[in-house]
Amino acid sequence: MRSTREQNKIDKRKGILEAAIRLFSVKGYEQTSIEELAREAGIGKGTVYSYFETKRDIVRAFCEDQLEYTRTELANTTNLDTSLKDQLLVIFMAEFRHVTANKEFGRLFLQEKVFPPDHYSAEDQEIQNRYFEMLYPIYEKAQNRGELDSDLELLHISGHFYALYLLIVSCWYNGMIASEDIALSMETLIQQTINGLKPEKTKREHYYEKSV
Repeated sequence: MRSTREQNKIDKRKGILEAAIRLFSVKGYEQTSIEELAREAGIGKGTVYSYFETKRDIVRAFCEDQLEYTRTELANTTNLDTSLKDQLLVIFMAEFRHVTANKEFGRLFLQEKVFPPDHYSAEDQEIQNRYFEMLYPIYEKAQNRGELDSDLELLHISGHFYALYLLIVSCWYNGMIASEDIALSMETLIQQTINGLKPEKTKREHYYEKSV
């Protein structure tokens, strides 16, 4: 059970993040000052700095929260023996819900994450590594089960599926896929990608079965 002090720190951090999401969505990332952020959160400027030294740290915190949310969803609904398709669907739908809960902030967040203005810092790289630490055991297990070609590099596998996720999110932002169709679209593309990354022997057997 958390102490009152610990809970207050959690609540304050959450309040700062929520204020940042609101302001970044309306005014933009560059145009929002720490002073405005503090005023929106109802706290002093110094308090904001005690939690986040820069606005970039706030975006990074959102990324950390996304990762934690995704891990929780994955742990609550699957295990390593669950099919690759079902595990990836949980992961990417959790990320989709987290990022698009606020449309304008989600757009800014994805821009910062996919096309950062500078090279990744050590902190950003750490978050990236933790993301891979969540995914790599899933892909390795899928390779052992024959769902994916064992000769494929784990980083390349990650690239295939993350590109798919970005495509789906982009289509949602462009109005090409409605919110209620996201899960089905995601599931379909995940399965198609898995089929394309299967071992050649498995693909030949599948083709033979369909031909008979």
